[in-house]
Amino acid sequence: MDYASKLSLMVSVVAVFFGVLLLIFFLAAKAKGKAQTPLARLIFLGPAALLVTIGLVIPAIQTTYFSFYNSDGNKFVGAKNYSWIFTTPDNWVFLRNTALWIVITPILSTILGLTLALLMDRMKRESLPKSLIFMPMAISFVGASIIWGLVYEYRDPAETQVGLLSAVVSAFGIEPPNWLLWQPWNNFLLMVIMIWIQTGFAMVVLSAAIKAIPTDVTEAAMLDGATGWNLFRKVTVPMIRGTLVVVLTTIAIGVLKVFDIVRTMTNGNFGTQVLANEMYAQAFVQFDKGRGSALAVVLFVAVIPLIVYNVVQLRKEQSIR
Repeated sequence: MDYASKLSLMVSVVAVFFGVLLLIFFLAAKAKGKAQTPLARLIFLGPAALLVTIGLVIPAIQTTYFSFYNSDGNKFVGAKNYSWIFTTPDNWVFLRNTALWIVITPILSTILGLTLALLMDRMKRESLPKSLIFMPMAISFVGASIIWGLVYEYRDPAETQVGLLSAVVSAFGIEPPNWLLWQPWNNFLLMVIMIWIQTGFAMVVLSAAIKAIPTDVTEAAMLDGATGWNLFRKVTVPMIRGTLVVVLTTIAIGVLKVFDIVRTMTNGNFGTQVLANEMYAQAFVQFDKGRGSALAVVLFVAVIPLIVYNVVQLRKEQSIR
């Protein structure tokens, strides 16, 4: 199929989709009485359900199907692809790295966000520093990686170091290493980029939660002698525990899918490979449909518990309110 045929097919599909929408709206305008309610539900939920089915449900089923087949997708191999993921020693690198990302990045991002939220609480003109700290959230992961690539840039010791981190280290008379090749610390240097991006998100959400704590509760605790650390530990943290969990799980979900940073900075080399980048490499670089699909299923299954837990916590908070 040539480019013109693909373009005409795409236009036809879009036209049919909007034609169906126009037909539904027309029928809804004509409907009266009891028929109005089901038609309203169809109008608002139908297109969204259709798009989710086409864009998510069907691809998920196809991916699960291909995960039980060989690289060409024409021979059933059972759980061989899943066995390859967890029994091949070389794969333990990206499994270990992914686990480290999931543990370290959400915790540090949340701690930094909470610290900044507490420091800026009741600060005059707090919107300005908050805006600056939140700004990295507006930058794409690729853009952030390029920025931090300039920070981690390394040159031969005979040349002038132009990378910020290398220049700072050189100023103290220490010869800087090639940061992105410095195993295993290069993994943590990549995590710094994600932490830099997510700290602003954690700060804004937790700051809103702190401001939502009733003043009466804080004043009553202070009258009972709670100040400083005790006030934070016994009042602030329990009152925002639900929000802390939501922030942690939300960042963890994003970390599970981390791809852009590793792809841009190291392409998964030098011991920095992670699950999402390995999935891309297997599916679109080595063209192994079976292993790529199996890695995608593992990633999907790993995300599900975090999403379910997040939803449960949100419902608990809503029921309390």
